[in-house]
Amino acid sequence: MLRYARGDLAAFRLLYARHRAALYRYLARHTHDPDTANDLFQEVWSRVIEHRARYEPRAKFRTFLFRIAHNCFIDHHRRAATRKQSHSVSVDMPGEDWIDTLRVPEGELPDSRAEQTQLLLRYRAALEALPAEQRDVFLLYEQSGLSLEEVAHITGVGTETAKSRLRYALAKLRGALTASGGGAPERRVPLEEPGT
Repeated sequence: MLRYARGDLAAFRLLYARHRAALYRYLARHTHDPDTANDLFQEVWSRVIEHRARYEPRAKFRTFLFRIAHNCFIDHHRRAATRKQSHSVSVDMPGEDWIDTLRVPEGELPDSRAEQTQLLLRYRAALEALPAEQRDVFLLYEQSGLSLEEVAHITGVGTETAKSRLRYALAKLRGALTASGGGAPERRVPLEEPGT
């Protein structure tokens, strides 16, 4: 990032290549809507470009990047809540057709596909039912590969608080999936990258 701040465009391409997939997965898991995830993805990279001259290496670049992503998502959520209140219109949850974008290997039996679909729907419902703070820590940790210390820094809480939120989130997800006949939540499940 320091090289990019000095004008080295190859350094930016390297940063983008290293972090784009994890960043997109994090945003896609939060938004459940590919269009919104793509918009936020672009906004995050725009902010990185915009703030390059003021960048100070206080932490790893990945921590800096996901802090921006976290803030962009919170801003998006606030804007959406404000729009919803000002219009007083009931809005359906975005991305209800997200399941159609998952790739299913050929040759799978219809029963297996139906079971997998039900498990993913239960997982999504359990994830949505988590308190926002627990869901955010879970997604940052599981989808981005950040350490608990980095997650704590991004979310502005202590490491023990982040660890506690992650523990509660995992327990609730396991409980919800076990109670409904599913298994424990998969860790670091990849989503499609932008444009695929």
